[in-house]
Amino acid sequence: MHRFVIIFGLVFWVWSCGEFEEPELAGDSWEEIEEAGHGALTALYVPAEGFAYQNDEGRLTGVTVEIIQDFARFLAEEHDIVLQVDFVEEEDWSRFYEKIVEGEDGLIGFGNVTITEERREELRFSPPYMTNIASLITHEDAGELEDFETMDETFAGLDALAFEGTLHEERLRHLIESYHPEAGLEMAHSNDEILDKLSEANRYFAYIDLYNYWRAVDRGAPLRRHEVGDEASEQFGYIMPLESSWGEILTEYFEHSDGLLQSDRYREIMETHLGESLANLLIEANRDQVQ
Repeated sequence: MHRFVIIFGLVFWVWSCGEFEEPELAGDSWEEIEEAGHGALTALYVPAEGFAYQNDEGRLTGVTVEIIQDFARFLAEEHDIVLQVDFVEEEDWSRFYEKIVEGEDGLIGFGNVTITEERREELRFSPPYMTNIASLITHEDAGELEDFETMDETFAGLDALAFEGTLHEERLRHLIESYHPEAGLEMAHSNDEILDKLSEANRYFAYIDLYNYWRAVDRGAPLRRHEVGDEASEQFGYIMPLESSWGEILTEYFEHSDGLLQSDRYREIMETHLGESLANLLIEANRDQVQ
């Protein structure tokens, strides 16, 4: 478990002598911070390349990290408030999600969680920070799928590999039921596991977020994307406990000026951590959702 502290955008390691104790997953309420002029927000995150990762200097950075760092700067500049953000790592996505659902005020999470009405019943979401493109992929030796109606023939002998508990699992179950009933369904517990197994041999088909596929291929992974399966209908948001008091001030930050997702700063963050080509695809997907 790693812990970082940010004050006015500067990140410091917090070291402790003796056995490390997991920090309490709560911070201050927005009302307390607004009254005092300072306070702390705990940010629980799932490590993800490009979004929340340690750079070559060992510093936590990434798209979702920088957006929260800029939120702290926004509060300093617009509300004269000093915000301390304690970053806490959780590698298991299911545990991460559960900790936010069961958490207290002053807690925010980011693990590329898709905004859904069902999840809104147990979580509070920020406005979306990105539109996701879910991509159907296989090993590069698989034939190209041009139409779902030919899936049982094109993907003959292939089983589905699903990231358990995600919308990708639901997508794969629908494909199997509708187009490829002979396929089995196996569970994976990380994006890396899916990418590794699909790269090893032509045995599986899977859904994965476009940025994960893109970066894997950039590293030389022998994968094929089947564009007929692309879905750009879901959006990612930061998540908070249902009774969190931070929703309105986060919305103010996202909507400040012409809006975060329309800003030059947002493009800079996306291009820095995802690369110009992928950033352009995802920013265009954002625009399509607004129209």
